[in-house]
Amino acid sequence: MVVEASALSLEFQNGRRRHNSPFLKALAGYWALTKPEVNALVAVTVGIAFLMASAREPRHFPALILVNVLFGTLMISGGSSALNQYIERRFDARMRRTSRRPLASGILKPGEAFYFGLLLSATGAVYLAVTVNTLAATLAVVASVSYLLFYTPLKRITPLCTLVGAFPGAMPPLIGWVAASGHLQLEGWVLYSLLFLWQFPHFMAIAWMYREDYERACYRVLPSRSGRIPFMMWQTMLPLLIAIPVCLVPTFLGYAGRLYAGGAFLLSCLFLYYGARLAITRTNSAARRLLFASIVYLPAVLALLMLDRS
Repeated sequence: MVVEASALSLEFQNGRRRHNSPFLKALAGYWALTKPEVNALVAVTVGIAFLMASAREPRHFPALILVNVLFGTLMISGGSSALNQYIERRFDARMRRTSRRPLASGILKPGEAFYFGLLLSATGAVYLAVTVNTLAATLAVVASVSYLLFYTPLKRITPLCTLVGAFPGAMPPLIGWVAASGHLQLEGWVLYSLLFLWQFPHFMAIAWMYREDYERACYRVLPSRSGRIPFMMWQTMLPLLIAIPVCLVPTFLGYAGRLYAGGAFLLSCLFLYYGARLAITRTNSAARRLLFASIVYLPAVLALLMLDRS
């Protein structure tokens, strides 16, 4: 669900995994279809939002519901990833970064991936509705459907696809929040906003590193050459600047302390620094550093929020 966090994945280890048994090879292919490393980030954001919402409820900790929401959300997220790869299989085959994915490389057949993704998504939606609540299931389904029907095709049409995809990509915290509380609250929307803003510099780092690859596959994640640099700079710097006051909102609202405020502010400034380095130098090495900073930033801020919650 997190837009293009596939850079976190091992991209099927770039084909380095070898399996002599056809069964094990297919099994590894199905596992890679779900993008497990991406799902790890989904699980972290769902889980932390759930724990924060649970801490504000005057009742015992609902451990079983936490397990259920994680399991159901990961099924839908994994199914969406499989369906995304089914839709983009021909384009993935043109990119060095994705050419060894299970479908692009021929490890699995398109029909196998399609029905696997559909079954996983449908099962996850029903599981969430039955074991958690209908609102959590609805949010997960909306995120999955909008990711597949809007963001995925827009990648080949307009660079604004990142903006469109950031809305469903930021949904995991809301799913975790409503799973624990049964309704949406301001605190959940703050987490949503942080994840929404985080996606822009994260994906701009990926898009800049693999810009030639994306061109080769006819993806329009960046504008034509004349507008490419200003677009990358705005999509990187503006969300990073907005993220600084947004990350301090939990302290202003009284559900995080000064330790969180200081740590989140420092992390956001460091994140901004690496974004500015990319905007100024526009090198692949700067993009790689920004990508690494994004991977560190989000879990670190969420961990601080958990440690210093009021």
